[in-house]
Amino acid sequence: MGFVGASDWRAEAASALEWWRDAGVDMLVDEAPRDWTAREAAPAATARADQPAALAEPEPEAPLPATLEAFIDWRFGSGAPEASWGEPIVAPSGNPAAPLMVITDLPEFEGDTPGLLGGPAGRLFDRMLAAIGLDRDSVYFAPLCAARPITGQVPREAEARLGELARHHIALAAPQRLLLLGQTVSRAVVGAEAGLQRGRLQAVNQENGQSLVVATFHPRFLLTKPAAKADAWKDLQLLLGGQK
Repeated sequence: MGFVGASDWRAEAASALEWWRDAGVDMLVDEAPRDWTAREAAPAATARADQPAALAEPEPEAPLPATLEAFIDWRFGSGAPEASWGEPIVAPSGNPAAPLMVITDLPEFEGDTPGLLGGPAGRLFDRMLAAIGLDRDSVYFAPLCAARPITGQVPREAEARLGELARHHIALAAPQRLLLLGQTVSRAVVGAEAGLQRGRLQAVNQENGQSLVVATFHPRFLLTKPAAKADAWKDLQLLLGGQK
């Protein structure tokens, strides 16, 4: 006999946070009244474990690891910028030397196991790859955000830093082609909304050469908007070089 109404605590917490955000509550306040119009000196920025959007960074002025192996060890290890969030870190999968690199926004939970695109969205993604003669083992699949925040969304204030790390990751992997899944990834990596980038095969310069980039809809979006699958198929054809 189970508990009536038991459900995934992450989903409940994310739903509550989303409700408060929609209601206009976007910060924590004290119980005691305060003068919100009073000018206060800006406090020094400090890293707090209860603020997952504040990414930990490498030592000041320390360069990012210069090899792919060293970068992956740091970026997806115990010292990852998202490690302080208290959520599992999910590393890339597939072949780092593959000509195609795919970037999704963040890990997902299928039951209690975190991973990159599981469930219905993952099955749709697998079909998308199969449609162009590929599978997960034949691509390099990496997350923009290595852990899943309790809100279930990439923190907007962390996008710039995450984009910087993703671009360094791309430069080290040096894929011939790059597939960006969803607006968040496109905005963080190339600095624009996915809708402005869709329908074009774009060349993006990076330290070790140039990658041809296609931005498309995230499989989660396609599950809610099946009519967009036709446009997603055109994006995949662009990725194959069928159109210019």
